[in-house]
Amino acid sequence: MMQSDNYKRLEDSDIQFFKGFLPSERLVLNEDRRREYDHDYTEDLHFLPEVVIIPTSVEEISKVAAHCNENRIPLTVRGAGTGLSGGALAVNGGVILSMEKLNRLLDIDEQNFQATVEPGMITQVFQEEVAKKGLYYPPDPASRGSCFIGGNLAESSGGPHAVKYGVTKDYVLNLEVVLADGSIIWTGANVLKNATGLNLTQLMVGSEGTLGIITKAVMRLIPLPKLDRLLLAPFKKAEDACAIVARIFHKGIDPSALEFMERDALEFAQKYVDGIEIPIEDGIEAHLLIELDGNDEAELAKQAEALYELIAEYEVGEILYAESEAEKDRLWKLRRSLGEAVKANSIYKEEDTVVKRAELPALLKGVKEIGDRYGFKSVCYGHAGDGNLHVNILKGELSEKAWNEDLKEAIREIFQLCKQLGGTISGEHGIGLVQKEFMDIMFSEREIQLQKDIKGVFDPNGILNPGKVFE
Repeated sequence: MMQSDNYKRLEDSDIQFFKGFLPSERLVLNEDRRREYDHDYTEDLHFLPEVVIIPTSVEEISKVAAHCNENRIPLTVRGAGTGLSGGALAVNGGVILSMEKLNRLLDIDEQNFQATVEPGMITQVFQEEVAKKGLYYPPDPASRGSCFIGGNLAESSGGPHAVKYGVTKDYVLNLEVVLADGSIIWTGANVLKNATGLNLTQLMVGSEGTLGIITKAVMRLIPLPKLDRLLLAPFKKAEDACAIVARIFHKGIDPSALEFMERDALEFAQKYVDGIEIPIEDGIEAHLLIELDGNDEAELAKQAEALYELIAEYEVGEILYAESEAEKDRLWKLRRSLGEAVKANSIYKEEDTVVKRAELPALLKGVKEIGDRYGFKSVCYGHAGDGNLHVNILKGELSEKAWNEDLKEAIREIFQLCKQLGGTISGEHGIGLVQKEFMDIMFSEREIQLQKDIKGVFDPNGILNPGKVFE
């Protein structure tokens, strides 16, 4: 815990206040139980909260926020803890507000293609529920089977299908939010067009819990595509697998997913997860997982044919076409397990780089060159269609000094390369705790100060997720 002098440690009077309206099972004081909330999926970081509160209503959240604000107690909102930038860590101690019990789907408005959902609902569960009505919510992070809608909103999460359908921010119409002082507001309106005042809805999305606490979300839905095709294409050169990406779009092909995976990533995954064995030919450096979807069989066939013709222009191995739903599930399980597999294989740091997709080959080449100079190995995969490359830096044989000190300079070089290529330092994981020291790469002092000023308007005492995004 990095307790700042700006904040107060919890006292018995604070605990007694919380006990006044919270049952004991939703006020976690036991240290062993609190340790369940002291980490997320970010590296090996642990920060013990002083108390964990598990609310079941917006009114409870309002009372907690108002008390924390009045007493300058740090308040960190937590979803499922699947984040990769340290956003859910109680770095200043204080209160963790876990949204796990606020997990209901409140309404599906089939006529207007929208749904109202609480932030603790698992993303995949939400998708499956609306799919029963023939509706589709496309954002699907790799952790969709465990991550919460609220966490997706906090980071504006993407996933494989963002290439065609967009990210979380593209599906948010309106939010119920508790502000730092306990006030409860709605940010927008449940309509498709809204030019009424400032767009507070989009300001909240991606703000990483630093501006307010999202308690309900009205999400836009679209019709569920009826057809899809999925194939895995092995490339003998990893840079070719990157170079073909922009050409796919120039050919008029509109993939619903376009995922890049280096050979090492696939090999790690097959060791980590049973039942997803995929033969990898000698000499193959990378694979593309490509999905096409839609409602017109003839149009899908036409796009698939054009895709095969384009792939044939490169040095490739045998293309694996998923003939059945079981094979599709196997390939998607392989892709979605990559992050866990890398984590299980080695201590690592994951950087969420993103550039214009035509610059993806230059980004991959640059990352490898930087790794050679600093002596580290990287395993790369990601959403190639978006130019979003997840760079996993493995500790391997690096000394503690190289890992904890020198590596920061290497990461800075990677991020500077992203900027040079017209990109930025996070595509979907957010800034949180671990990337904030690199914000100066993307923003001038004035630009950072403007963002801090906005934070100050919403949270003048700085209690909401302190220690995140900005130094």
